[in-house]
Amino acid sequence: MSSETEVPSDPRNRRFSCTTCFDALWFCYSPVHQMQQYYRVGVLDNCSEKWSSLLDCLSLKTKRSAEVQEILEIREKAKPHIWTLRTPEQASSHWKELFGHLDDEMD
Repeated sequence: MSSETEVPSDPRNRRFSCTTCFDALWFCYSPVHQMQQYYRVGVLDNCSEKWSSLLDCLSLKTKRSAEVQEILEIREKAKPHIWTLRTPEQASSHWKELFGHLDDEMD
């Protein structure tokens, strides 16, 4: 949901808009999107994720700003990171584990 909600970086001015959620829902029902889904997956998209994102955004708009900020921070912390962070030693051993056999071929 946070990726579909516009949130300025300044925490004091945290004001978000549900426009992106509405636009995503609108596009979901477009023939272009539906045909892409049918071609890629074999079924039409029922757009339930877009509906839930919009309803979630609208429900956040009814809460106090401090409460919204706390909810958004909890969600941000709960998101898994896309990278595996390693120390230089861990990265070196992992690299050697994956690609160490290439050093043997060059000798």
